[in-house]
Amino acid sequence: MRYLSTKLLAGTVAGSLLVAAAAAQADRSDWPDNFTVGTASQGGTYFVYGSGWANLISDELDVSGGGEVTGGPTQNLALVHTGDIALGLTTMGPAAEAAAGQSPLAPGIAMDNVCALFPMYETPFSITALSSSGITSISEIPDGARIGFGPSASTSDTYFPAILEALGVDFERRNGGWTDLGGQLQDGLLDVVAFAAGIPIPAVSQLEVQTDVNIIEFTEEEQAQVLETFPVAAFQIPASTYNTLEEDARAVSMWNFAIAGCDVSESFVYEVTKLTMENNDKMRNVHRSAETSIPENIVHNRVLPFHPGAVRWYEENGYEIADDLKL
Repeated sequence: MRYLSTKLLAGTVAGSLLVAAAAAQADRSDWPDNFTVGTASQGGTYFVYGSGWANLISDELDVSGGGEVTGGPTQNLALVHTGDIALGLTTMGPAAEAAAGQSPLAPGIAMDNVCALFPMYETPFSITALSSSGITSISEIPDGARIGFGPSASTSDTYFPAILEALGVDFERRNGGWTDLGGQLQDGLLDVVAFAAGIPIPAVSQLEVQTDVNIIEFTEEEQAQVLETFPVAAFQIPASTYNTLEEDARAVSMWNFAIAGCDVSESFVYEVTKLTMENNDKMRNVHRSAETSIPENIVHNRVLPFHPGAVRWYEENGYEIADDLKL
């Protein structure tokens, strides 16, 4: 009798697994055959975070995909909106501009096919110079300084020049990928690099291994002035972030969110959101800035609607999404 019961149980379990497998297969009918995550330039946090996240999705959900080098948040918004890529990473400042039809890449076109998935991390705005330059504060940046602001139309390139202008800095503007700009700084072709990227920034970590650098913080007065003028928040770069820092460094920051085309499969986005939000340990292995990639931080998006697939996961798990942030 026990043998028959065991056989019956095994048959029942096998049947359930077959049903579950069939259901899963049916649920994937509208999934993309492959996907791309829009990141930013190599040497920046977006590239590391986005490529690692893409690999996690591909491995765990068995869908071919990967990260792609792009011009960063502003371009990612445009690529997701047009459907050229399914997933991307962006910052809330450029997202607000894109939603309002004020993107520098498509003036007058409201990018309404971009939906939020989950919070990533805050992007601190930080400044690095070689120690040999003698530059230890923003006020010491010399007139006409050659400053690298990252890729054209990136978050850094969009906001940091205006921030430094507001603080009275006169400069020559240079653009490029973070790794390239770090190399130019080391070679004396730049005086300063103004970074806006999740910390630790790979290019800065690499620089301080190879040479002596100064990581320049905002004064209290400079920080207050920037907070009053720009869509940023106060931030402290922990001293543990870089070997160069002996104490926390005062800065400002802007939140980042992962995004998807609003027309991307709801069930696919649900599984992507579930995987990401339920496996923060794996996300921290991708990049340690992902320690803030948790559902409690969805409150920092007041700009983009959440994708219906993401909404379903959040509401199933007790997180409230405001009605005006649902499609």
